[in-house]
Amino acid sequence: MTNTPPAPPIRPARPAPPARLALADGTVFQGQAFGATGRRIRSVGEVVFNTALTGYQESMTDPSYTGQILVQTTPLTGNTGVNTEDLESARVQVAGFVIHELTRTHSNYRATQSLSDWLADSGVLGIADLDTRALTRHLRSAGVTMGVLTDDPEPSDADLVRMARDAAPMEGQNLAAMVGCSTPFTWDETLGDWAPQSDPSDDSPVVLALDCGAKRNILRNLAARNCRVRVVPHTVSAADLKAEFTSGAAHALFLSNGPGDPDAVEGTIATLRALLNDPDLADLPIFGICLGHQLLALAMGARTYKLPFGHRGANQPVRDDTTGRVEITSQNHGFAVDPDSLRQAGGEPTHIHLNDHTLAGFQIPGRPVFSVQFHPEASPGPHDASHLFDRFVAFARERCQRGVLA
Repeated sequence: MTNTPPAPPIRPARPAPPARLALADGTVFQGQAFGATGRRIRSVGEVVFNTALTGYQESMTDPSYTGQILVQTTPLTGNTGVNTEDLESARVQVAGFVIHELTRTHSNYRATQSLSDWLADSGVLGIADLDTRALTRHLRSAGVTMGVLTDDPEPSDADLVRMARDAAPMEGQNLAAMVGCSTPFTWDETLGDWAPQSDPSDDSPVVLALDCGAKRNILRNLAARNCRVRVVPHTVSAADLKAEFTSGAAHALFLSNGPGDPDAVEGTIATLRALLNDPDLADLPIFGICLGHQLLALAMGARTYKLPFGHRGANQPVRDDTTGRVEITSQNHGFAVDPDSLRQAGGEPTHIHLNDHTLAGFQIPGRPVFSVQFHPEASPGPHDASHLFDRFVAFARERCQRGVLA
């Protein structure tokens, strides 16, 4: 008979201060504060919702959520606590966190901290005991909007609504500048026990990852496929990138996810346009995910537009028109690429979102350049879209073995 360790005691519920979430359209929701309470925080951000049943820690540390107040639609949140392995960046990125019910205790062998304590340490305010179903239905009908989350009793509801209305909208904001790296670095962490791997060698392809707010699991997927990964700022010049690729120091370019309005990342768009139009780099493999997908399309001359409430969840169905297969994908974006403008710019749509038929992926015919709007590294399928990394790395390895211009 084995001795089972006793379960952690369920802590008695402690009185929580009241909190409010005020939307720019005048709607105000009441709830109970948790996390960084008692500091009179007034968090301002675009209020968005995620329909995934799991992965709240990954979502909250995803740099793509910068400037947003995240609503989790699953009824009970916090039951798996927080651990140090599932972080997608070095810190909590959301401006605030909205849930229906906060679990009174967490139960997971990897957990090192409760959700509430983690948010308190991170200086981020959460609100619980809020009708997230009503809030989500409201956002689905009216569209995502700016909001203010606070446990400060001083401002009136009207004051909070006024603050939300005065906040700058997501359109026009270059938030990649807030989360991308400022100096280059090397990444060598892999997927560990989750996937077999071999150590890179001197003849392994070098992938430059343009960091607009890259999730760690994307970099892990590249490193797990025997790539030497170097992360560079998204502000790097086209001349510096070309020098890397034409000298043989690097063999492929990855364009990361990130937050904000893709149209506002003008410098990176101009850099990518210069690379795409350079005849010396016609064979350069390029792979973009999420914001990287949008930036690549804009560099080609396509257009992007704001979605009413975006796609955020782990059950988004996408059809790969190159194979006819349907893949279950993880998505987190509020903008999309206009498919007609993409075709006019010479791009070929490859993936379609089956819920609303928005563009979910494209390629440039005859070139090793492609991108997707979803997140293959998040693995909700769990491996439906992992072949995209295999395809990109195969292009990089081929260019590495073939050699480049002297």
